[in-house]
Amino acid sequence: MRILLTGGSGKAGAHVAAHLAAEGHKVTNLDLVPLGAEGVEDLRADITQGGQVWGALRMYAGFDELEPGTGVPSYDAVVHLAAVPRIGLTPDGECYRVNTVGTYNILEAATGLGIPKIVIASSETVYGVCFADGERLPEYLPLDEDHPTVPEDSYAMSKVANEAAARSFQRRSGADIYALRINNVVEPGDYARDFPAYLADPSLRRRNFFAYIDARDLGGFVSRCLAVDGLGYQVFNVANEDHSVKENTQELIERFYPEVPVRREMGPAESFYDTTRARRLLDWRPRHSWRGALGRMT
Repeated sequence: MRILLTGGSGKAGAHVAAHLAAEGHKVTNLDLVPLGAEGVEDLRADITQGGQVWGALRMYAGFDELEPGTGVPSYDAVVHLAAVPRIGLTPDGECYRVNTVGTYNILEAATGLGIPKIVIASSETVYGVCFADGERLPEYLPLDEDHPTVPEDSYAMSKVANEAAARSFQRRSGADIYALRINNVVEPGDYARDFPAYLADPSLRRRNFFAYIDARDLGGFVSRCLAVDGLGYQVFNVANEDHSVKENTQELIERFYPEVPVRREMGPAESFYDTTRARRLLDWRPRHSWRGALGRMT
């Protein structure tokens, strides 16, 4: 596939770019900062500038595309990860502006040019727990995509707005548009550095629902989204299947969620961040776990 990937120079984006390139896709990374990775073309552009987005989608993606003499080929898909990645990096209004205007521009241009598949990054923060002022608890467990999304912070608000825009553009265009509510992204090197502290103090993971997504598995998730057509507008939770702490499910419920309804029986290490929909519709399963990375440190 010929894919435009935005934000491919970021923590998550670099792994997604590498995964897609390794699968043989032609990947163009649209970002303010080049990635410089083998097999990935870099294109410097600002997603908040609509003209730049439209122009990027109508450009040659490398000199090799000049050779056939048949004009600029169309993109098969857009994977949109570019964003201000959390609160606290810019003033709140700027975070909201960049994330919502940038996503609107991507959706408008991609659907306007008839690109049939768009994947956008949403976030675990839409559930209102991660960046809450004080403690917020989920309304029920495990936390699935039907859970209410009522966040308090500018970053999560922008992601809720982007999901609404994506649903509207899908209805108007008929394209497949999938929004990924990505949990805390963990790179391979993060396991040895960060997880011993999580094993010592599980409360450090409360705001992430004790969940995580290995960056390599995120690449596989995006790949499955590109492979599975015909789902229209979909929202998917994206996380690994196990907790990021050593305590089992029941121990975590008793300590952190004693009053929260549990809607079904859960496995002893099963994540509270439910990915049943992804398994059912995308046939996706993660391949990496902190348990394997750290051996038997449980």
